[in-house]
Amino acid sequence: MFATQEQFTAAAKTNFETQFAAFSAFANHAFESATKIADLNLNAAKASFEESSAATKQLLAAKDPQEFFALTAAQAQPSAEKALAYGRSLVGIASSTQAEITKATEAHITEQSRKVLALIDDVSKNAPAGSEQAIALVKSAIGNASAGYEQFTKAAKQAAEVLQSNVSNAVDQFAKSTTKPAARAKK
Repeated sequence: MFATQEQFTAAAKTNFETQFAAFSAFANHAFESATKIADLNLNAAKASFEESSAATKQLLAAKDPQEFFALTAAQAQPSAEKALAYGRSLVGIASSTQAEITKATEAHITEQSRKVLALIDDVSKNAPAGSEQAIALVKSAIGNASAGYEQFTKAAKQAAEVLQSNVSNAVDQFAKSTTKPAARAKK
C-alpha cells in the first residue's frame, strides 16, 4: 500500500509540473500572438498616419474639384489593398497561434494519457486479485476520453480551416469589389 501512495504522490507531482509547463506554453503563445498583433497595429497606425498626412497635403493642393476627386479616387485602391494586407496578416497571426496551441495541446494530452496508463499498469501489478475488470474499465475510460479528445481536435481543426477559408474568401471578395470602382474611377 505504501508503494502505491508513493506512486500516486509522484504521479500527482509530475502531473502538476506537466500542467504548469503546458499552461506556461499556452501563455507564451498567447503573449507572442498579442505582441505580433500589437506590432501589426502600431505599424498600421503609423503608416496610416503618414499616408493620411501626405494624402491630405495632396488634396489641399488640388487646383479644382475635378483634380480633387481624381486624387480621392486614386487613393481609394491603395487604401483598400492595405486594409486587405492588414486583414490577411491578422488572419495569419491567428491561424499560426491556433496551430501552435493545438499542437501543444495534442502533445500534452498524449503525454498525460501515456503517464496515466503507465501509472495504472504499475498500480495494477500490486492490485488485489479480482480487480482486473475495474482496471480494464479505467483503461477503457481513458481510451474513450482520448478518442473523444481526438474527435474534438479534428472538429476544431476543421472549424478553424473553414473559418480561415471563409475569411480568405471574404477578403478576396472585398478585393474584387474595391478593384472595380477604382478601375471605373480611372476611366
